[in-house]
Amino acid sequence: MDYRVIPGTDLKVSVLGFGNFIFGTNWWGEFSDEDGIRLQNRAIDLGVNFFDTAAAYGNGRAERLLAETIKYAGRDRVVVSTKFGYNFYTDPGEEGGHRERRQDFSAKFVRYDLEQSLSRLGIDCVDLYQAHNLKLPQFSDELLGVLDQLQKEGKIKYWGVATGPAIGWREEGYRSFIDHDAAVVQTVFNMYEQDPGREFCQIAQQRGRGGVIARVPTNSGILDEEFKSPDHTFPEWDHRKFRDRNWLVYGLKKNDLIRPLAKRHGCSIRQLATKWLASWPTLCSIEPNILNEADLTEFAQACDGQYLSKQTLDEIDALYNTDFNLGEEAHPCDWKSSVSETGTVRSEYRQPVVA
Repeated sequence: MDYRVIPGTDLKVSVLGFGNFIFGTNWWGEFSDEDGIRLQNRAIDLGVNFFDTAAAYGNGRAERLLAETIKYAGRDRVVVSTKFGYNFYTDPGEEGGHRERRQDFSAKFVRYDLEQSLSRLGIDCVDLYQAHNLKLPQFSDELLGVLDQLQKEGKIKYWGVATGPAIGWREEGYRSFIDHDAAVVQTVFNMYEQDPGREFCQIAQQRGRGGVIARVPTNSGILDEEFKSPDHTFPEWDHRKFRDRNWLVYGLKKNDLIRPLAKRHGCSIRQLATKWLASWPTLCSIEPNILNEADLTEFAQACDGQYLSKQTLDEIDALYNTDFNLGEEAHPCDWKSSVSETGTVRSEYRQPVVA
């Protein structure tokens, strides 16, 4: 297992991170407590030390399951990340629901939410505390002040921002790093949806501070080769039913073009996609959907420190920058935006400038 220090911190994290969001909803199947804990513990055995959860996942369930793995490994062997800002205490949502619940980033609620997380996790300090799907209007002196105070009190070591729920939120990522010196920005980032993730990586590299956490690293299952037909039908509970259909139709065609590169490296397409992400120097951890021990083993093998040559990276760049020569309909989906009048903007790369 390869490890990286998040620039500007003393946190040394495994390149493969274990995001236990899968235990917070039924979108990826049903997991018993025993199954979830067993999978987390196996990750520890394979060298994973970075575990990313959230208070809102399963309304506390995911944190409680992580507490058992912290006991299994010992506190000093686990870098604990959790997220805050969803007031599920008053807006619990519904099982398997897709509605975004009420958020609260007031100082009073942040303190309350942290105390509940610490209790569920069975620890006295969170290593990395991420504002969960924070939007541009929610940045405030009050929020930044309480995070600073919690650091001084020793209840959190560092804080960051997890952007979402969909891809985009470029301004949130820029502001987190450049204006507020966040330790991390977590974002949708994968070989078929490279922006704004690579912009965030470049900002962190220019500043010499901050790291990027990649979620949805297999393009919602495309790079897992989960789908065999462009006519695939998604069940009602599957969140991918909301995606633009071109994502599936052209994702399968992109896989056909990428597969020879994977074979050349003696790996699966999703291992190639993992190695591509790990080739970014300020990418600190990758969080795929890990649904079973076979998934865990395959992703762990891809995070061994042996990544991609410049030649391969250049080949992938050439394909991506021309939409794989498949035409406009193969372009990555539009982003969500806090500054656009329509709420969305076209996906595109913009060279970041750090003053």
